[in-house]
Amino acid sequence: MNREDPIPEWIWRIDGSRMRDHLVYLATDPLPYRKLNYTRPGQDRCTLYEADDYIVSRLQASGYDVEREGVPGVQAFRTDRSKPMPHQFSRPEAEDPSYTAYNLYARTTGTRLPEEYLVVIAHKDSQSWTDSPGAYDNASGTSAVLEMARVLGEYESQRSIWFVFCNEEHTPWTSQVVAQGMADKGLAVRGVINVDSIGGRAQADVDAARPTHVTRYTTPEGEALAQRTAELNERYEIGLITDSFRSDKPNDDDGSFIKAGIPAAVLHIGSYPYANPDYHAATDTTDKVDIDLIKRSARLSLALLLDLDRE
Repeated sequence: MNREDPIPEWIWRIDGSRMRDHLVYLATDPLPYRKLNYTRPGQDRCTLYEADDYIVSRLQASGYDVEREGVPGVQAFRTDRSKPMPHQFSRPEAEDPSYTAYNLYARTTGTRLPEEYLVVIAHKDSQSWTDSPGAYDNASGTSAVLEMARVLGEYESQRSIWFVFCNEEHTPWTSQVVAQGMADKGLAVRGVINVDSIGGRAQADVDAARPTHVTRYTTPEGEALAQRTAELNERYEIGLITDSFRSDKPNDDDGSFIKAGIPAAVLHIGSYPYANPDYHAATDTTDKVDIDLIKRSARLSLALLLDLDRE
């Protein structure tokens, strides 16, 4: 490796034990779920607000000032058992309760190109229509972005970096507010990395111990990021089996940015089409999460972020 390349020094600071701690807190006791429509007995705040408090405390411990952006009018999906798994939900009705959900922002200001922005985003909520711990989907991605932010707490970025925690298992997705806000301000967003369900893969891949990582893209700019992701995995010997997938239309939180006119956005995920047998199910539990695999995926996402910052 090039001794003048600082990226290895930073990506190898990713700590799997810290990611495990985040994962266990967010997806087991005391927060089995992260939902606007569920409050634990004896508590006066819903479990998603409790998760927000935890995420904010961890970011503050890493030296960040954290902004909470309230998004009113967010609703839980309805349970619909007439549909096949894992899609047993339907859109809420107008008379269903609505809530204020929060986007959480931790930001750095670039030293050389502060007017250019890089975004790393993960949705922090679990499924609103069923009682799923959401360990892979998406406590894994939330834990990864928390750890990436911790590692870069002392990093002097050339571009401004936003670490964003949003909500996607309720409706509307709050990443739309993030993306449209950046677009409305005319901010120059050079790259968006959506970290969602990293490590989640087909049972055959679990049985064969295949460490899969997929970059899904929609645009030519996204395809370039997917190619770069695969190259970085090889360059820094991260040890993942990487692949890419082209989507016909934008979707998920990266899709919110593409729809807002910010094309350089990709999804980092464990498999695509998503093959985790516990997807959106009560069996998406922490004991099934491969910590070493999500640690490697976090390193690869961080490598892409740093490579974009140094470009």
